[in-house]
Amino acid sequence: MTRRLAEVAKKVGVSEATVSRVLNGKPGVSDATREAVLTALDVLGYERPTQLRGDRARLVGLVLPELQNPIFPAFAEVVGGALAQQGFTSVLCTRTVGGVSEADYVDLLLQQQVSGVVFAGGLYAQADAAHGHYELLHERKLPTVLVNAAVRHLDFPQVSCDDAVAAEMAVAHLRALGHERVGMVLGPKDHMPSRRKLETFLAAGGDAELVEHTMFSLEGGHAAAARLVRRGVTGVVCASDLLALGTVRAARRAGLSVPGDISVIGFDDSALMNCTEPPLTTVRQPIDAMGRAAVDLLVAQIDKAVVPADELLFEPELVVRASTARCPA
Repeated sequence: MTRRLAEVAKKVGVSEATVSRVLNGKPGVSDATREAVLTALDVLGYERPTQLRGDRARLVGLVLPELQNPIFPAFAEVVGGALAQQGFTSVLCTRTVGGVSEADYVDLLLQQQVSGVVFAGGLYAQADAAHGHYELLHERKLPTVLVNAAVRHLDFPQVSCDDAVAAEMAVAHLRALGHERVGMVLGPKDHMPSRRKLETFLAAGGDAELVEHTMFSLEGGHAAAARLVRRGVTGVVCASDLLALGTVRAARRAGLSVPGDISVIGFDDSALMNCTEPPLTTVRQPIDAMGRAAVDLLVAQIDKAVVPADELLFEPELVVRASTARCPA
């Protein structure tokens, strides 16, 4: 108990005696301090005293697949800030390979009596993944929002970047530069945003033989693009900026220049893409608008408003830099 008092007091910036008064339900503590102490208990993983639990803690789980891709820390910053403005504290949960899974985090968040959960880049986007933990959230009627395309049977509100428009923009840009052998480097075959991009690519006359699927990583992009280089592509559209950087590396390893021999387009416009060599042409996701919309949808659910399980589509923006140029003669 003494350790708990000390940790909570340090977190809030009050005395241990003040924390003790809050935990024992005694008067003489302002409402703001009382709420701060209870929130600190939640953040530090301690159970609230039974008489102080209420219906829900003002915590919101933010579940991300990783932090190595700069787009996810950027999204966490937007969502965390928007939640704070609404009086909520975000609890960041990042999946680890061979470690804590999404399902484990859902169990933990339910134990902490969170008010809701926002997922980004989660297993809901993979058709072949296990989705039982999402069904559990639905059964518990816990407010939940999914960011970017999900499999169809999950009945949650979604906030997505329009993958079809993103693919149209990228392909049209390369075609306008005279590229005819345009390839694509996408995520896994069961990844819903990649499927949407592929459908648009094929509908626009793209060649299915010039499409490669891989894991979302620099190394995955390198391996997939190396195969496309051997097939003579002059332009490559990628499903993430990391895949695009791997594509640039594959081209250079093959003795080719970007954009002199091959033009490359990424997706996300994550941090520092204007500082790469060459600066990366990419399709920008409107992260600020999407993050704020996700929080608005979540808070509306927390406030018991009726929120349809629809998908809000946000229009991306093509950001032209120096990794694309006219097709070589």
